[in-house]
Amino acid sequence: MVNPVLVEVVRGAAVESRHRGAVAVCDAEGADYLTIGDVATPIFPRSAVKPFQALPLVESGAADEFELSDKALAIACASHGGEAEHVAAVEAFLARAGLDAGALECGAHWPLHQASARALVREHRTPHALHNNCSGKHAGMLSLARQMKVDHRHYIGAEHPVQREVRATLAGMFDLKLDDHGIDGCSIPTYAVPLRNVARAFARFGTGRHIGERRFAAAQRLMRCCAEHPFYVGGTERFCTAILGGLQNRAFVKIGAEGVIGGVIRELGLGIAVKCDDGGQRAAEVVMASLLLRLLPLSSADGAFLETRARPPLKNWNSLAVGELRPAEALTAK
Repeated sequence: MVNPVLVEVVRGAAVESRHRGAVAVCDAEGADYLTIGDVATPIFPRSAVKPFQALPLVESGAADEFELSDKALAIACASHGGEAEHVAAVEAFLARAGLDAGALECGAHWPLHQASARALVREHRTPHALHNNCSGKHAGMLSLARQMKVDHRHYIGAEHPVQREVRATLAGMFDLKLDDHGIDGCSIPTYAVPLRNVARAFARFGTGRHIGERRFAAAQRLMRCCAEHPFYVGGTERFCTAILGGLQNRAFVKIGAEGVIGGVIRELGLGIAVKCDDGGQRAAEVVMASLLLRLLPLSSADGAFLETRARPPLKNWNSLAVGELRPAEALTAK
């Protein structure tokens, strides 16, 4: 099955590029509200499921035992930009569990926030693991290991007690048996699941249906922390931060690598999962913004805010508007 074009890149009056992909929107029971393209073939949701991976941190009691702040719980769900505030937050997070950056096994990369990366260069410094966009998630996993009283070393391995706990949580959210896995960019296991199951899991995360009271309480706590501290979920000019802050908790969204975004509209009970075939993040963001425009009842101000995300301008190096990204017919057709 060839997925339809979801997003077009327009330069001048001509379409320059096209992004194909698939969309699943469904409720917690798995009933389809909207599907576009192939939603049955397994995909790797990558960082889109960080909020699910953070559930054991709260459910286990580790968040309370180490008296983690709301900012810490937000950054446990984050793909942050490596800005100074993010680095400080993860450092403080680790300290609550009696650890430091040396315990992180996520690897290092330059901050995603370009100004922060340039600042390191000017200071003749190199990035370390705290700058990794997944360092908050890893701080959460390390805290869980400490709470479980197991050796935190090699916590990234698929058979480490922490990863077994995370795998069981994901299996419950996806309602799937998870066996074979790949390795994520931050070295933890990542599991391929159908896009429809990802959407249903987000619906369950946001509504509490079919996940039990304890897990829903943990999900609500994580969503609240992310909504109240959206900067720590992404950072300056990042999509998740903009949506969480701009819509004031009406929609919860989380990006993943390779053109994946998941989310939930709690008032409608609908989970959303997006995958762009070419891994284009800019296209995935257009798709999610377009879906929120289509599904949510909005004020004129909220509609205008989302419209800027659904049709972002294409600018050159002189900041001249030379075109735009726009949702294609497959996405806008009623």
